[in-house]
Amino acid sequence: MCGRFVSRTDAAMERAFNLIPRQWRPDWQSFNIAPSQPVPVVLQRNGQREGWMARWGLIPPWCHGEPPKFSTFNARAENLGKAASFRGPWQRRQRCLIPALGFYEWQQQPGAGKQPYLIRRLGGEIFAFGGLWETSSHPDGTQVLSCTIITLPANELVGRIHAKNRMPLMLTPEQAEDWLERREADAETMLQSYPAADMEAWPVSTRVNRVGADDEALIAPI
Repeated sequence: MCGRFVSRTDAAMERAFNLIPRQWRPDWQSFNIAPSQPVPVVLQRNGQREGWMARWGLIPPWCHGEPPKFSTFNARAENLGKAASFRGPWQRRQRCLIPALGFYEWQQQPGAGKQPYLIRRLGGEIFAFGGLWETSSHPDGTQVLSCTIITLPANELVGRIHAKNRMPLMLTPEQAEDWLERREADAETMLQSYPAADMEAWPVSTRVNRVGADDEALIAPI
């Protein structure tokens, strides 16, 4: 799964994902994003790539703009065409990119709780989670844009940390066009774990356990 991550919206992100114009929040950043919070997303609509802020945790149309009582911040790759919440956006090609710099996972320690780790591309290179987006309308017509992050079996590096052996779908900026524009059958071929050899991880402060904690010191090695 993926329950916390690091991201920002700046000129470097815009260049990486070729965003013109920009609708997301300018010069925003967070070192500890949690489900239900707004996150930057990249969508392909009407032949144009757009950047928006969306609620992390997909809200299906039948929920009328209100978050469902069940968890939708992650979508298992194996169930994209089956799960009621994700089947529609998957089949309608409502795929999105969620730009990131890293994410956190927790490793169980013998008799000592869980140790959080920051996990990222080597050298801190920009990447994006592969996800799905959806819009749901309140009774007054107000629309809510929301998203979910796709997860799949973990590679060797993440598998040593995450007890459930899952990790988010990670895509490079060079893969953005294929993910956003390919047909469903072609997109399925991209549902693969990112190579462990091209990633790095280190333990970080347990302060990241608190949703309210949000500063650069959270990603520092301990």
